[in-house]
Amino acid sequence: MASANPGLPLDRVAGLGGRMALRRPLFVRTTKHEQRDATVLGDVRLRYVDVRPTVESGPPVVMLHGIASRIEEYEEMIEHLATRRRVLVMDLPGNGYSDKPERAYTLSFLEDAVLGLLDHLAVKEADLAGGSLGGNLVLRLGHRAPERFRRLVPWAPAGVWEPMRVLGALGSVWLRLGAAAFWPVVWVQSRFWYRRTWPGRGEALRQTFDHYREVFGRGFVRMYFEIVREQVMTSLFPIAPAIHQPTLVLWGDQDHALGMGRGVKRLVGLLPDARLRVIPGARHSLANEVPEELARHVDGFL
Repeated sequence: MASANPGLPLDRVAGLGGRMALRRPLFVRTTKHEQRDATVLGDVRLRYVDVRPTVESGPPVVMLHGIASRIEEYEEMIEHLATRRRVLVMDLPGNGYSDKPERAYTLSFLEDAVLGLLDHLAVKEADLAGGSLGGNLVLRLGHRAPERFRRLVPWAPAGVWEPMRVLGALGSVWLRLGAAAFWPVVWVQSRFWYRRTWPGRGEALRQTFDHYREVFGRGFVRMYFEIVREQVMTSLFPIAPAIHQPTLVLWGDQDHALGMGRGVKRLVGLLPDARLRVIPGARHSLANEVPEELARHVDGFL
C-alpha cells in the first residue's frame, strides 16, 4: 500500500536496535517535491517522488541513485527533465529514507525493488537513467527486463571492470568490522567523487556526511558493504552484448578510479547500440558537478 506524505521533517518510525529510523530528511537538504511512500516486495517501504509535467512526452524516466545516496542527488536534474516527461526517483532499499532491513543485500534485491515500485505505479514502460551504482542497475535492469525499458542512460557505471577479488575479500572483512570500518572507508571513497577545484565540493561533502549520520544503522552499513562487495566482484562486460536498447553512456574525463575511463570505453564497444559522451573536466559525481549539462544530454537522448 502506498501513502502520500509531503514530508514532515520529524516523521520517523521505530528502527533497528531501538534507533528511530527517519522516513524523511531532518537536518539535511530535502527535495521540494512531494515525498511519497510505497510498500514493495511484501514489507519494504520505499520513499519516492513522482513528478509530472503539464504535457507528457514519451514514457517516464526512472532515475537510480548511487550507493548510500538518496533522491536529493538528482534534485537539480529533476527540474530540467520534468519539463517534458514524468520523472520517478526513489531511495533504494537500505539507502536514504527508505527501509533498511537487516537482510542480505544484493544487486538483484535492488532490481526487484525498482520493478516492484513500477508495478505498484502501473508503469509498463520506462526509460532508465542513473550513475555509479545507479548506472550499474540501469544496465542490469535493461538486460533483465528489456520489454519494460526503452532507452538507457548510465553514467560512470559501477561494474565496468573485471572482477576484483582482492577488493571483494576486503569488503568481507569490512562487513565483519561494521561501523568501525564504515567511516574510514567512506571517507577515502569520497575523495574520488568530486574534483578538488569544483566550488561546491566542501558543501557537497558536508551534506553527504550529515546524511550518513542521520540514517546510520546496522541495515545501512550492511547494505553499503554487501553492495560494494558484489559490485567489485562482478562485471557488466559479460551481459553487455545482450543489452540491445539504445544506450547513452556518459563519463567525466577526470574519473579514473578503478579504471573507470578504460572500462567505460570497453563497455561502449560491447553494447550493440551505444554511444559515449565525455564531459570534460568532471569527475565521478556528474549529477552534483554538472547537473544541467547532464540533464541536457539525458533529455536530448531520451
